[in-house]
Amino acid sequence: MQHAVGSPLPPPHQPGHGPAAGWSPPAQHQGPHQPGVHQGPAPVPPPPPAPGFAGGSASGPVPPVPHAPPHVVPQHSPAPPAADTTGHVPLPPGGPVAMPSVPPTATTAPDPTTTTLAVLLIGPAGAGKTSVAKFWADHRRVPTAHISLDDVREWVRSGFADPQSGWNDNSEAQYRLARRTCGFAARNFLANGISCILDDAVFPDRPVVGLGGWKRHVGPGLLPVVLLPGLDIVLERNAERSGNRRLTDEEVARIHGRMAGWYGSGLPIIDNSQLDVPATARVLDDVLARSIASPPQW
Repeated sequence: MQHAVGSPLPPPHQPGHGPAAGWSPPAQHQGPHQPGVHQGPAPVPPPPPAPGFAGGSASGPVPPVPHAPPHVVPQHSPAPPAADTTGHVPLPPGGPVAMPSVPPTATTAPDPTTTTLAVLLIGPAGAGKTSVAKFWADHRRVPTAHISLDDVREWVRSGFADPQSGWNDNSEAQYRLARRTCGFAARNFLANGISCILDDAVFPDRPVVGLGGWKRHVGPGLLPVVLLPGLDIVLERNAERSGNRRLTDEEVARIHGRMAGWYGSGLPIIDNSQLDVPATARVLDDVLARSIASPPQW
């Protein structure tokens, strides 16, 4: 008879004979041991006959009983990962960024081109902040990230509050959210050994929202540098922009005038009116070297 499921039945057992040769009983699949539940004794094979005793019966000698090997449950252990695979990489959480320290025995400040830094590049629209920040990050000898405030602010797609259509609570809130998000990102990158340069049009007449906000979001080790070319250069560069990043000439002139308040603030200022992007990036390295040796008070 054929059985739809399960293993085939063993041949019928005859009196005086053990199990058929070559057949071993299937393993009994039992669940985990539960206290108070009787699992039953393990089968004990019959003892061998005493030496010198020839066992037998009326029907003849009893053949020896073959014993099946004990059923061994294989232990499955996880295989070690291959050499060319990656495992879990622990990432330390980002905390407030401290100022790069100068070792007491050092005679010079750390090299800004090989030191993990957090830089805030300040300037009006058209000053070249984004171009300089990208070039500076691209050409460093250590891992460096460029975090653009405008890029993060434009993550908002539906409900985007464009200040060109009127400055209101929504545009103010979205700028503050973007600054906070950039600060979180910078702290995470820096905690994992990746330098950051951020760019923003921070006004000197709003210290709590501007530099104060960035200092809270990133940490006291943030190095601010002002990029401030002449008004004619800013107007020319702004005219080459498109979309909501292009401002009117009147707005550019107003912002540039407010940015002039950084003179006398103690922050380093780079006038890149006659400098291209690579030359401005080299000057930025020189300014950062001085800032590390003598941190600005802000």
